[in-house]
Amino acid sequence: MTRGRGRPTIPVTLTDEEHGYLSRQLRRHTVGRSFSQRCQVVLLCADGLSNVEIARKLSIHHQTAAKWRKRFVAERVEGLFDEPRPGRPRTIADDEVAAVVERTLYSTPADATHWSIRSMAKVVGLSHTTIRRIWQAFGLQPHRMERFKLSTDPLFVDKVRDIVGLYMSPPNHALVLCVDEKSQIQALDREQPVLPMLPGIPERQTNNYIRHGTTSLFAALDIATGHVIGKCYKRHRSKEFLNFLKKIDANVPEGLDVHIVMDNYATHKTAEVKNWLARRRHWHIHFTPTSASWINQVARLDIGVRRTHPQETSACGSYFGKGA
Repeated sequence: MTRGRGRPTIPVTLTDEEHGYLSRQLRRHTVGRSFSQRCQVVLLCADGLSNVEIARKLSIHHQTAAKWRKRFVAERVEGLFDEPRPGRPRTIADDEVAAVVERTLYSTPADATHWSIRSMAKVVGLSHTTIRRIWQAFGLQPHRMERFKLSTDPLFVDKVRDIVGLYMSPPNHALVLCVDEKSQIQALDREQPVLPMLPGIPERQTNNYIRHGTTSLFAALDIATGHVIGKCYKRHRSKEFLNFLKKIDANVPEGLDVHIVMDNYATHKTAEVKNWLARRRHWHIHFTPTSASWINQVARLDIGVRRTHPQETSACGSYFGKGA
């Protein structure tokens, strides 16, 4: 086919498979702009447009349109991809890369807990930029560490389903509370009064503080409202835990069942606690799996302690009157 004067235009005929492939590339968001433009050039060539018309339509040079027309006719779809570019030959062999990866995974330096880029480069005799590229290519980050602990509770699945089901669909006419305690909280106070914030001046406090001993905080979180029942005790025993349960019972409206989610701490399972719970049919206990404190929502709250009275230390902050 020819269009006016000049060289004859090479006709382009597409199969159904080629037309479908090129059309899909134009709709994909992950395809590079240059490759998408090449596919568009070929589709317009197949519609019978000349190189000049394609160049005008796509705002490119007519020689660019002619180039991809010729490449497609000669090599079909494979001709639209970039050819290997000449460059500097590799100076790092595959064996050297494998040695760096293996040393990173299965060894540690003699004078440190983990490899750094420069310590690894010094040992293997490569530049630190080469080590960085190798680590990035294989996703290696020796300086990072994540901790985990798997529960060995044989009833782990059953307990998780029970507690999560309680969170997602609590029973009608029932109160669901997450109970936990925080022991050995330091009660600290500043040596001088805290200066309040002023325009242009942040809140200020002294670096020195006074110790007022330690306390143990017992807290129960209502998962429906975010309200927290809290109380501090000097000691952390079954006697104090039972006293805290009695305080909860005194605050629960009549006619409501009480579902308690708590861990397997020894103070929760003494004979006194079991007998007290057995006399209250409306109380239902849900123990979390061992080594799975993350399932207890009250453990997600922050704790703050301040000195409020010479004879009393109370908890404050997000444990009181705030949501989870």
